[in-house]
Amino acid sequence: MPKRILAGVVTSNQNEQTVTVSVERRYKHPLLQKTIRKSKKYRAHDEKNAYGVGDKVRIIECAPRSKTKRWEVIAD
Repeated sequence: MPKRILAGVVTSNQNEQTVTVSVERRYKHPLLQKTIRKSKKYRAHDEKNAYGVGDKVRIIECAPRSKTKRWEVIAD
């Protein structure tokens, strides 16, 4: 099974080697046909503390790094 890759914006980098990434997805409501925006936050591993708030990043699934981290930032 391939690993998922998501794109989002860094919303927090306060923890050491961790960034919080907000990923937004858009979909059409099945009945109303209105486009809906939903966002979800993921905590991702950032080895070198290279990313700051507002940076656009891509994250990929990985083995669990801690209680809450299951993603890591891809270096582009």
